[in-house]
Amino acid sequence: MSWRAPYRRCPACPPAHSTTARRRHVGRLGLMTDTVAASTDAPEASADEVLIVTDAARTAVLAIRDREDDGETLGLRVEVTGTAGIDYTYDLALDPVSDAAADDHIRTADGLTVIVPDASVSRLRGSTLDVPSMPGQGGLVIRNPNRPNPLGDMGRLELTGGIGDKVQQLLDISINPALASHGGYASLVEVQGDDTVVVTMGGGCQGCAMSQATLSDGIKRAIMEAIPEVSDVIDVTDHDAGENPYYS
Repeated sequence: MSWRAPYRRCPACPPAHSTTARRRHVGRLGLMTDTVAASTDAPEASADEVLIVTDAARTAVLAIRDREDDGETLGLRVEVTGTAGIDYTYDLALDPVSDAAADDHIRTADGLTVIVPDASVSRLRGSTLDVPSMPGQGGLVIRNPNRPNPLGDMGRLELTGGIGDKVQQLLDISINPALASHGGYASLVEVQGDDTVVVTMGGGCQGCAMSQATLSDGIKRAIMEAIPEVSDVIDVTDHDAGENPYYS
């Protein structure tokens, strides 16, 4: 889903005497349902590029920027502001390039400077800013291959023992307390071979429409990041038997 706010100065900005008062919102992108591939005019990303801007998106942003008297001094600031379900939420604004922080990622190409705050770089890397794929749909979309962890920040834990022991500790200390807020839990079934973990999901996670995202973006990601020797995590839950899914 894409959405473009009416073009206006941000009402939350300070009075005009402050440099930050020059901030102009291009729009806010909420939950993204436009998941088709980026348009064919998207350039190939270089090694240091965080966000690819298609020609169509650049044209749209420059048209807005050039309405400003000081347009040539403004860059497009793209920031990850939070999460909504399994997607990130974003804020797009035109900011003076001179106001960028020292650790911001700044790239200029074809007349447009893009500014990405340091905290958003890893969450946006590999993304594409584009126009919607549906004809007649206004605004801009960000197609982001990255997803937030639905379990939140697991932090760093000192895990001991074999793979099975480490997985059980991770389930007890981090994963299941996070799943408990959804009325769910995960259980270790076995470790197949030397590096494949088999789990089941129960409670609100059994039969949950979001269970695949919880597994791939949450449980699997947490286990494989905390225990590098694990090569795969498999869910053998009978989700058709779930009676009380958290999401329906």
